[in-house]
Amino acid sequence: MNNEKIKIGIIGLGDWAKYGHIPVLQALKDDYEIIAVASRRKEIAEQYAAQFNIKHAFDDEQALIEHPDVDLVAVLAPAMEHARLARAVITAGKDVYSEWPLTTNTGESAALLALAEAKGVRHVVGLQRRLGPSARFMRDLVKQGYVGNVRAVHMTVSADAFVPTMPGKYKWAFPESNFSHVLSIYGGHFMDMLFQAVGFPEKLTAVIENQFPFFTVEETGEQIPTTNPNEAMVIGKLEDGGLFSIQIEGAQKHKTGLQIDITGTEGVLRITNPLAFGNKEDNVIDGMKGDAKSLAVIPLPAAYNYLPVSHLDASSQDMAYLYDVYAQDRKNGTSEASNFGDAMKQHYLIDQIIESSQKFFK
Repeated sequence: MNNEKIKIGIIGLGDWAKYGHIPVLQALKDDYEIIAVASRRKEIAEQYAAQFNIKHAFDDEQALIEHPDVDLVAVLAPAMEHARLARAVITAGKDVYSEWPLTTNTGESAALLALAEAKGVRHVVGLQRRLGPSARFMRDLVKQGYVGNVRAVHMTVSADAFVPTMPGKYKWAFPESNFSHVLSIYGGHFMDMLFQAVGFPEKLTAVIENQFPFFTVEETGEQIPTTNPNEAMVIGKLEDGGLFSIQIEGAQKHKTGLQIDITGTEGVLRITNPLAFGNKEDNVIDGMKGDAKSLAVIPLPAAYNYLPVSHLDASSQDMAYLYDVYAQDRKNGTSEASNFGDAMKQHYLIDQIIESSQKFFK
């Protein structure tokens, strides 16, 4: 591949586009140019184009996909739109980035992966947390033997998202069929990050629960029944023999954020952050090994922060490293960016969790 900038078109101009993707891509200006944006409302697309100095604004998604200047299309629309839009991008022979969840069900995601491979296009999924600086450092510490052989892993992820009362603009997330709840979104992101470091599960048992059976529309007071899970607990065995437990909790009023404990035959690692998303600072990693009697911070080596994105929140920085890896993949013919195959692993894992809960906890 040549060293020309990757020209990207963005479909879907919600909060994550403004908070995450656009600032990141502008910071990576040596490799990227946002060439076009698309929204169902032309005035929104034009507003973004004017605000961020983007050449083309569309209210026609297909026009953006087929524009000859567009190399890569980022699909940032709600989850139930991902399959349709990603399929159109792949059919047009363009590289495609899809936010996680890849689609609303495993079958559609498998079909997208097969189509992308048949068409020979590069495919990227927004499982970016595995590439954040602290996540890569955590993975390397485990692989380099800091804890020795992993005996046990415990992760809690708690977020204030998916609260019982939500603005009407999020009504699309209410139906369980749209696969947009705390287990699918937060669970998918954090389980992907965790299992990159400690290995994938060999077997598991889980229970999921809906503790708030109604969503209330903030503006109108309308109550809408929901079966979306907002609490999930999983226990199991890793491929290398260690045990693990995971708790995913949404709608948390008093936020406890992220905590991961990895214990082994030689040491212990603890990874913490007061927030699961929207965090200003990267995760803190503490460790204890040898003759140590208490945990102490393990400073993050400067080499893990190699991009010019320190002015952005940590949640956005993770995205920057994913885009950087994709750019390097194009230049070098590699395939290191998280892709639709990685998305399939999360789909299968979440299916297992749901099926286990349905089987054992009816």
